[in-house]
Amino acid sequence: MSKKGILLVNLGTPDSPSVEDVQRYLDEFLMDGRVIDMHQALRSILVKLIIVPFRGRKSAKLYGEIWNVESGSPLMHYSKMQQHLLKLALGNDYQVELAMRYQNPSIALALEKLKRASSIKVIPMFPQYASATTGSVFQKVMEIVSKWPTVPNLEFVNSFHDHPRFIKAFANRGKKHRPETFDHIVFSFHGLPQMHCLKSDPTKRHCLKTTDCCRVMNDKNKFCYGAQSYHTARLIACQLNIPESHYTVCFQSRLGNTPWMQPYASEVITQLAAEGKKRVLVFCPSFVTDCLETVYEVGVEYRELFIVAGGEHLELVEGLNQSPLFIETLEQLATAEAILPY
Repeated sequence: MSKKGILLVNLGTPDSPSVEDVQRYLDEFLMDGRVIDMHQALRSILVKLIIVPFRGRKSAKLYGEIWNVESGSPLMHYSKMQQHLLKLALGNDYQVELAMRYQNPSIALALEKLKRASSIKVIPMFPQYASATTGSVFQKVMEIVSKWPTVPNLEFVNSFHDHPRFIKAFANRGKKHRPETFDHIVFSFHGLPQMHCLKSDPTKRHCLKTTDCCRVMNDKNKFCYGAQSYHTARLIACQLNIPESHYTVCFQSRLGNTPWMQPYASEVITQLAAEGKKRVLVFCPSFVTDCLETVYEVGVEYRELFIVAGGEHLELVEGLNQSPLFIETLEQLATAEAILPY
């Protein structure tokens, strides 16, 4: 009998830390019009002639720092583990496939494996919705499936930034680090260009009109990446009894010189050290698997930046990876069960 298909999609990773593979990954990633939102000809010049040739070599070196000879990149290793654990949780009535939006395994290959499924539910592994991540996955899936003679029932998970088990999973990760022993807590989310945020505001009268437009979620910004990020941080902080004065939300991984979501994580880290904070704990709740942006950018680069600025110890809360509570989150998203609070 046909099984129900579940497609897990993460962002992607190079096939190896070689310069060629990293450049190939960056080229596919950055040529996506939802990632760099400009005319295709200009985007092609920027990506193929400037970013990829120069950034590719630097990124390849960084990937080499976190690459495991046997399991590859952390993102791929933990994504495969999540796929396996979800298969076990769902049982024989479900077929679970894993894909990466860029590079391998491709969405096209994963969908081909699900072609005989009675239905397909797509779960992008991005807790907070953004056009450049979740929106890009939706578009790619629809481009492929629209060419099939028979299109099965399709369902998409838009976001799970406030799912109770997702929040509890990150809170449990944080408890192991004893957040009460740190001078300050940082919630660092992947950044987006401000232009992406402006385009997500249907009213054109709310986004970036004030400095705190994202800090409280309401009907005007409930689909805004920034508002969802602040909401996620607030819920995790509440679980851990962290007062608002003891944590900061910021955004990392800025690319280029155009304005991105602020405050920038690097500046927050430096400022905390300048204020005399000696011990800082960092959560990265926009990443459900450890990857280059968590393991190296935060765990190495930001730690060094903090110490140079006068701090003593910066510690990273590991990603959800194989967390049982996160697998329960995926199981509930896959089966559309009632979301039970914790």
